[in-house]
Amino acid sequence: MFRRNFLKNSIIGSLSASTIMSLTNKNNPIVKSVPRIISTWKHGVNANKIAWKKLNNGEGGLTAVEYGVRDSENDPNERSVGYGGLPDREGKVTLDACIMDSNNDCGSVSFLENIKNPISVARLVMEKTPHIMLSGKGAYDFAIENGFKSENLLTEQSKKDWENWLKKSEYKPIINIENHDTISMLLIDSDRNLFGACTTSGAAWKMHGRVGDSPIIGAGLFLDNDVGAAAATGLGEAVIRTAGSAMVVECMRNGMSPMEACKEVVHRISNLHRNRPEWEYLQVGFIALSKSGDYAGYSLKKGFNFALTDDKNDSVLIDASYNI
Repeated sequence: MFRRNFLKNSIIGSLSASTIMSLTNKNNPIVKSVPRIISTWKHGVNANKIAWKKLNNGEGGLTAVEYGVRDSENDPNERSVGYGGLPDREGKVTLDACIMDSNNDCGSVSFLENIKNPISVARLVMEKTPHIMLSGKGAYDFAIENGFKSENLLTEQSKKDWENWLKKSEYKPIINIENHDTISMLLIDSDRNLFGACTTSGAAWKMHGRVGDSPIIGAGLFLDNDVGAAAATGLGEAVIRTAGSAMVVECMRNGMSPMEACKEVVHRISNLHRNRPEWEYLQVGFIALSKSGDYAGYSLKKGFNFALTDDKNDSVLIDASYNI
């Protein structure tokens, strides 16, 4: 009996990882497909297409996620990201972003003004400094020193919206309105290495100086190349309180699927905030991507969706499952 078990285990152990994945996934071949990209919200569809092209051109996963989310940063019609983003209560557009690679190297900027592409500044923080995060004027000065130009990010439409808001000055974060908030992107390449990026103009009408979860490694974005990656969207304060993305990855490390992990953390956020004033407008969502290529999206409330791109899906939009 011992000998038979020993031989059986030896044979199984000699199978390659790809063979095991094929055997365990023969009823659902799409699930383990790599490379694969997922990103939050409708504007992730075009962002994915750009990232996919970069990846197929051999430019690498980090460049792919960077230039993918830059598409949203550059679009003045995307009112929660970059140029054209809705301003704070003082009428100033302030930006947050972070980026992370398969070596757990990461870079971040927060409270950045007058620079259109904070995700690219975050990458330079990772590559050119001994730090992970630069903020405010320091982040701005660093960007200018590295060739970025200063420009006004407040479009005429965003200015009009801000002026209309001033008439009542009621603060209530706009999430799920116009079906977007932030953009977070996760990518696994053909070598099963993981990359991620997250960028936002933050909550509209926030206090000047407020920073949400998007530039915080472990809150808005986290990955472990041995396990998987996760990213968040929604009310940043709720994500920060639970170290949301890091907890999703940790749940996957403990054996949960991406869907199970996203559900677990959304349920924690739900339980923590149910009796808080922000419950009325609270929305949070997570996307997750495992080392095997499995993926999921899940949110607290209806309305969250995410984009999927792989060899069999050309940037399709998927309505995420939700809690309530």
